[in-house]
Order: sequence, then C-alpha cells, then structure tokens
Amino acid sequence: MDCNTALIGPLFLQGIILGSLYALIALGYTMVYGVLKLINFAHDSVFMVGGVAAFYVFGSALGLTEPLTGFALIVALFGVLMVGALASASGATLLERGAYRPLRRRGGARLSFLISAIGASFFATYLFQQDFLLGAGKRQFPNLMETSGAFSAFGSPVNNKDLLIVVAVVICLVALDRVINQTRIGRSIRALSEDVVAAQLMGVNVNRVIVTTFLIGGFFGGVAGALYGVNFANVAWNMGFIPGVKAFTAAVLGGIGNIRGAMVGGILLGLIENMSVVCIGAEWANVVAFSVLPLVLIFRPTGLLGERIGG
Repeated sequence: MDCNTALIGPLFLQGIILGSLYALIALGYTMVYGVLKLINFAHDSVFMVGGVAAFYVFGSALGLTEPLTGFALIVALFGVLMVGALASASGATLLERGAYRPLRRRGGARLSFLISAIGASFFATYLFQQDFLLGAGKRQFPNLMETSGAFSAFGSPVNNKDLLIVVAVVICLVALDRVINQTRIGRSIRALSEDVVAAQLMGVNVNRVIVTTFLIGGFFGGVAGALYGVNFANVAWNMGFIPGVKAFTAAVLGGIGNIRGAMVGGILLGLIENMSVVCIGAEWANVVAFSVLPLVLIFRPTGLLGERIGG
C-alpha cells in the first residue's frame, strides 16, 4: 500500500475543519439524547433547513452575487449565520411540538419516537425538494467572500473560509458549554438528564426544558448549515443526509449525551475520514468514516468520554 505523505499536512488541516462542522451538528443529537435518551434522527433535516433558509434570504430574496468586503462582509456573514440558526431553531421547535410531544403525552414506546423522527425527516426533506427554488438539484450559495489565504498551518495554506468555520465553531462550542454548566436553564437541562421525576419534584418545567433543548440543538445545527453553504458554495434539499449520519457517528464516538464528547468526536471523525485518504484513496473516505460507528458500539459503547450532558 503506497501512502502519499505529501498529503498529510493538507488533509490533517481539512480534517480539523470538516470535523468542526461535524461537531457542531453533533450537538443536536447529543442535547436531545442527553435529556430524552432518544436519538433525534430528524436532526439532519434541521441542519438542512438552516443552509436553505440562508440561501433563500441572501441568494434569492436579496440576490447577493458579488463578494463583499469590510464591514458589509461582517454584517452579511453574521446575518447568514443568524438566519440559518433561527430557521433551524424554529424547525427544531416545531419538530418537538409535532413529532415528540404528542408521543410523550401518550406515553409512547421508544420505537414510536424513532419512527416519528424518521417520518418527520423524510417529510421535511421531500417538502424542500418540491420547492421551485431548490428542485431536485443543487443551488449556488451566494459568494459572500473571496477565498484568500490567511496563514499556513501543517505545511498547508489556511484560507479565510476555513478560518471562519473554526472561529465560529469554537465560539459556539464555548458558549454552549458555559450555558449548560453556568446558567439556570443549563442546570435544569442537566437535572432532567439525570432524573426526570426528581427534576419535576424540584419544580423544573419539563416541557419548557425539552423544547429549549431542541431549540439550542437546532440553533447550532443551523449555524452549521449556513457555514456549510458558505464553505461549499451550494445547498440542496438532501444536503443534510451524509453530514447528519457522520455527525451522529461523531456524537457516538465522543459519547452521545456528552457535549464535550461531541466536540472531540467530531474532530476525531474528521481526521479519521481525511487521513484515510493518504493511504487508501478518497473513494474509501466514506467507508472508513461509517465503519467507525459499529466499531465504537462494539468496543466502546459509551464513547470516549462517556454519556453525560455536562462537560
């Protein structure tokens, strides 16, 4: 087996960047599992909604086509991230209200939640396929910023889009970690993840905490969707499937239910996927990435950092 060692630096760098996106998406899986002990398999559609909403506003409604600079660029990028975040947060809230809460009120079996989530995912995905702006193909995301070199790392140039992703993801992850560990709503989320009955007896509003959990996970999923559009310059109705499955794998790898585990798992999965290209070729990258999930479930079912909603 011949390994192209010249690719190690660039692929290591791209692995960190791609892994950062996986980590941000994985937060949605981790938050919901940490509170409800259920896998939200509709989170891939929540991620998609963020990227598509940013395209609707900035590509279709505002019709931005030329790269921006200076203060206008900062405002536009902030707007893109916020539109994506708020759209996905709204979508996640509707998901909780429509697909999860009715089942919780009726004491539905766990399998019912899984089926409901998959159905909601298919509904949202194919609903966007019918939209005349998206249709069956990809749509070009507004080119808000020229791709230019910022500095070099690991022997490879880092461009401004790479830097945007890393900085945005770090800010989001640090902010969420502080919210969970240092705020009242964070204490309520952690209490609910430990014992629902005890949390209720202590005065925790279960419905409010659960919908807040979905909202937070959706918010960060939407930021990831917008960053995906900016970085890859396109969006599509089915853009959430592959990143969503890989983000779920990252959440399991780090320890689903563990926020810092989602960060670690996302970065590691991005590195594993990209570094596999060095020796076995790009066509095997997805195979290697998806093989991580069964291996983790077999040898380390609780993930690297274990299952815990806090840090």
